[in-house]
Amino acid sequence: MPLALAGAAALPLASYPVTAWAGARASVTRAVLAPRDAELGEVVRSRARLMDAFESERRRIERDLHDGAQQRLVALSMKLGLARLDLPPGSPAARQVAEAHEEAKRALAELRELIRGVHPQVLTDRGLPAAVRDVAGRSPVPVEVDIPLRERLPAPVEVTAYYVATEALANVAKHSGAARCRVRGRLRGDVFRLEVHDDGAGGADPAAGTGLAGLADRLAVLDGAMSISSPPGGPTTLLVEIPCPASA
Repeated sequence: MPLALAGAAALPLASYPVTAWAGARASVTRAVLAPRDAELGEVVRSRARLMDAFESERRRIERDLHDGAQQRLVALSMKLGLARLDLPPGSPAARQVAEAHEEAKRALAELRELIRGVHPQVLTDRGLPAAVRDVAGRSPVPVEVDIPLRERLPAPVEVTAYYVATEALANVAKHSGAARCRVRGRLRGDVFRLEVHDDGAGGADPAAGTGLAGLADRLAVLDGAMSISSPPGGPTTLLVEIPCPASA
C-alpha cells in the first residue's frame, strides 16, 4: 500500500517531464518543418510565376505569327494566284508559278497549324468550349464535346484545361484505337472537372511518355489533380480537377 500511494503521488510529477518532452519535440518538429514548408511554398509560387511568363510569351509569339508571317503568306499566295492567270497555260513559267503557289498554300496551312499549337486564337476570343470543339473537329476519332459554361473561366484554368483536352485527344488518336471519344467539363462550386473518355484498348500509362506526366506538372502549378483509369481492354477515362475560386 505505501508503495502504491507513493506511485500515485509520483504520477503528477512524472507527467511533467513527459509533457515537457512532448512539447519540446513538437517545437523541434515545427522548427525543422517550417523552413521546408516555406521553401515549398516559394517553389510553388515560383512555378506559377514561370507559367504565367511562359503563357504571356506564348501569346506574344502567337500574335506575331498571326499578324505578321501569316498575313505575308496570304498576300504572297494571292499574288502567285493572280500571276498564274497572266501566264500562257502549259508554259514553263506557268508551271513554275503554279508550283510556287501550291508551296505557298502548304506553308500557310502549316503555319496555321503551328499558330493553333502555340496558342489558339479561338481560345482567347471564344473560350474553352469553342476551343475544345475546334480541336475535336480536327480529330480522326469522332469526339462528343459537352462543356456547358455560362461564363468564362479564369485564363490560367482555361489554358490548362485546353492543353489537357488537346493532349488527351492526341493520345486517343495515336494510341487508343478508339471508335468514339467524349470530352465532358463541369464547373462544380470552385472546382472545374474535365473528363476525357474513350472506348479504346486501354493500357494508358503516364510513365510511358505519352505527355500525361507533363500535364500533371502543369496541373500542379494550379494545385490541380489528375487521375486515369485505363485497364487493358479499355475503356480509358482521364479526369482532371482544377481549383477555380472565381470565374472571369
